[in-house]
Amino acid sequence: MCSRNRRQFLADVGRGMLVASVGAATAVDLGLSAAWAEGGEQRVTFGKLEPLVSVMQETTPDKLLPMLTEKLQRGTSLQTLISAGALANVRAFAGQDYTGFHTFMALIPALQMAGELPEPRQPLPVLKVLYRNSSRIQEQGANNKDALPPITVARQVASSDAPIRDAVRAVDWKGAESQFAALARGSIGEAFNHLQYEVQDEVDVHRVVLSWRAWAMLDVAGRDYAHTLLRQSVRYCLDVEQRMRERDSAPSPIRALLPRLLDEYKLLAKPIGDRNGDDAWLDQLADAVFSGTREQAADAIAAALAEGFHPEAVGEAISVAANRLVLHDPGRLEKYSTPQKPAGCVHGDSVGVHASDAANAWRNIARVSNRRNTIASLIVGAFHTAGQTRWTGKEPYPYAELLESIRAKDAPSLLAQAEEAIRANDQARACAMVHRYGELKLPVRPVFDLLLKYAVSEDGALHAEKYYRTVGEEYTQTRAAFRWQQLIALARVTASEFGFPAPGHKAACELLRLS
Repeated sequence: MCSRNRRQFLADVGRGMLVASVGAATAVDLGLSAAWAEGGEQRVTFGKLEPLVSVMQETTPDKLLPMLTEKLQRGTSLQTLISAGALANVRAFAGQDYTGFHTFMALIPALQMAGELPEPRQPLPVLKVLYRNSSRIQEQGANNKDALPPITVARQVASSDAPIRDAVRAVDWKGAESQFAALARGSIGEAFNHLQYEVQDEVDVHRVVLSWRAWAMLDVAGRDYAHTLLRQSVRYCLDVEQRMRERDSAPSPIRALLPRLLDEYKLLAKPIGDRNGDDAWLDQLADAVFSGTREQAADAIAAALAEGFHPEAVGEAISVAANRLVLHDPGRLEKYSTPQKPAGCVHGDSVGVHASDAANAWRNIARVSNRRNTIASLIVGAFHTAGQTRWTGKEPYPYAELLESIRAKDAPSLLAQAEEAIRANDQARACAMVHRYGELKLPVRPVFDLLLKYAVSEDGALHAEKYYRTVGEEYTQTRAAFRWQQLIALARVTASEFGFPAPGHKAACELLRLS
């Protein structure tokens, strides 16, 4: 998508214009047509991408990698492979398989990681995740059956402010699907904004990250597939709501708290502020989110927005708070350990990694949404991040005591020692080396390159790609006084995940003739 169209696209989302009544013909004229499955069609199909999507869905991983490598050599782009892999994933799982939606969420990060690598190595992260995608499709028997059913598009959108949310709360699968389909036939930005009412209904890392990664995929796969890509979020939310009802689980307090705070602070009647705050202000707000209850954190963020602080500054505080969860995590307890996630580890679904990925998604959604959802996403993001110190230590992970023993002051020596620590699973020493490197204000790119190497080669218990990209994005969006903590946290997670090589990585290296 060209930059001009991208600006128009985001402007559409920001305005939140409701054009659901334009009709299918106008939608096509606007470039907003989607892959629909109605009437007699038995499955959702994807036009010119369908042959490659079918290959992705039907082929075993050991046969798929050689086929994809050959396609790359013949000129197929990594972007095309990612697009087809994403559509195959959605058709196979529809947002309702744990490993499946984790794999979908790793696709865009893998493509972004490819852009940071030397050209010969760029296919590695993409092939790694597509191997995982194929493996899960085969394991679940989704190579010859689809989880994405045909739909009926509603004739008109319900007059409710939140028709998708209302249908999901009622566990009305057909109603939610048909209402969302009707919205998606108009402005996809408006459909995305309506979807956020439901995403904000529960605090669930997969709920928010899946929504964001599906939106981000539109830049790669294109808006023709917007409905299919975003539809999986609707189905994910329906699945969760249905299971909550079956278990007689109480809904999250955020359902009552969010509208109360919006009303109490009159946030929808006030203009978006432009105050950034100084470092002391940011530190104080981040600590309120990190150490407070969920209700206290949401209130603190609502108050900051009401006081005129810019959403970027407020989101930065939430990100810093999530990063502190990584740096205060004592590591996985023995009773919760598994062969892939041993005692003391912090990779995979650890509290800090989950919190950081979620905070990153809430911030990104706030950037591309309409005014109401910009505000609401940050309040819910704070609620989501807070209240988790029961899983972390009161004091930071003890690596500072190692700093005095570090004698090296040059980049090559510090990087070499950091890599030794990573390969020894020595989280504390890896943190200390990267900490010292940052203190010396040495160039940052070599640190990212070192950590990227292992984000590609290691499995990361489904989170290596997402968390690497979370840190990369948050580093660039965080002020100097706090940004290096992101890299220290990534060094710790990298040392934790080393020793669990990613399936498919070795085969991809051999096919590409790489060491």
